[in-house]
Amino acid sequence: MANSYEPPRPDYRFDSFEAATEQTEDDFFSVTLSDDMLVPLAEHHSADGRDTYLLLYDRAAIWDIPGTAEYVTLHITRDTVQRTFDFAHERHPVIPQAQNWLIRQGCPAESVELSTNHGPRPADALTARLEDMLRANPDDRYTVLDHSTDNPCSFDFGIEVSTAVHDNHPASGHAPYRLFLEETTKDFGSYTVREGAFPTAEAADTWLRERSTLLPLAPAPHGAVGLRAEAARARSTVNSGVLAAPPAAVVPSRPAAAPARLRRSTP
Repeated sequence: MANSYEPPRPDYRFDSFEAATEQTEDDFFSVTLSDDMLVPLAEHHSADGRDTYLLLYDRAAIWDIPGTAEYVTLHITRDTVQRTFDFAHERHPVIPQAQNWLIRQGCPAESVELSTNHGPRPADALTARLEDMLRANPDDRYTVLDHSTDNPCSFDFGIEVSTAVHDNHPASGHAPYRLFLEETTKDFGSYTVREGAFPTAEAADTWLRERSTLLPLAPAPHGAVGLRAEAARARSTVNSGVLAAPPAAVVPSRPAAAPARLRRSTP
């Protein structure tokens, strides 16, 4: 018997509400045009009815421009007096960055936890540590330069997601360009995240294209964020939604211009 299961659609909670402007209506229609392909992974609705936060997986991303990120976040705001709504949205290559965006939009940290236990899990403690760092992104430590998702949609190959960032932390001054590489096994049972460190954006871009050497790994994260993640292998979900404690404040530096490939606009 064929499996007829269909995941639930996003709950926008628009009963008796209309778009604040025609532009808002057009933009929302564009973002949610194929909402039957948007799978809710986490959601939060404020008690006063003013805010809705959604983390969605876009099943249609594999048919978009090659490299398109597969996770979409929405923050819907409502005027409960005028009965209108507005919204902000973003597309993200990996779940921790999507969770970070929602938290910065005002979503409670505990509400960005994934609502399903299905899916690949972190393969080791280092993966969990690095995800916690991306989720927290304290003091806007990481500035995303580019990202690419390679999902062949086949059980013969796994999924690879690369995210190039500039690390503003002073301790990373000798190699401020970082490449986070997420690799999911072909059976989709688990995944690893590793952080490469490069002196220039060009060097990161060259490694990503040629792969003639092993990824030059950055030192493993430590401190409050890293120690918290030691227990993450026992998580029942793909990623925790708890916001890690940020380290001491730092003064960010401005990243140098990235090469052409890393300056590619987000799809």
